[in-house]
Amino acid sequence: MIKLYSLVAAIFLFFLGCTKKYDMKYNVGQEWKYKTRPGEENSTLKILKVEEYPTVGKVIHISVSRLKMKNPQHPTGIADKISHLPITEEALYKSIISIKNDTRQMPDSIEMDGYSYWKKEFDKGNAGVFSIPVSEIVNTMEKSIVSGDYTK
Repeated sequence: MIKLYSLVAAIFLFFLGCTKKYDMKYNVGQEWKYKTRPGEENSTLKILKVEEYPTVGKVIHISVSRLKMKNPQHPTGIADKISHLPITEEALYKSIISIKNDTRQMPDSIEMDGYSYWKKEFDKGNAGVFSIPVSEIVNTMEKSIVSGDYTK
């Protein structure tokens, strides 16, 4: 009988180890510390919405604040926020360090405007989901904005 319990325990531990390590519970309103770019250590991300799609899996919609992203179109030349980014669960998991705030307050309507636009374009097949870490997304966006490539 003890061998049976040992076998069951071993099987349970095996399957526990086979689950996705990044499968966490993300809730709307949570604020997370993440692996930032150098000089942006105070930057955080906030969960705006969590959805599941058959084609891409779980999509976490986030905003990122306290950035120092070069943007010639901004009055100060520096943008401090990205109001909406759709990201895969795995990429988010690889980005986060720890939860900062779990108040679960609803996002601002401005942040959700970005989601509404993305959703309309995603449904048409014209928009996708980021699968790279948040810091790389910020780098890519900054390079695109500075070079003017985003307008083409």
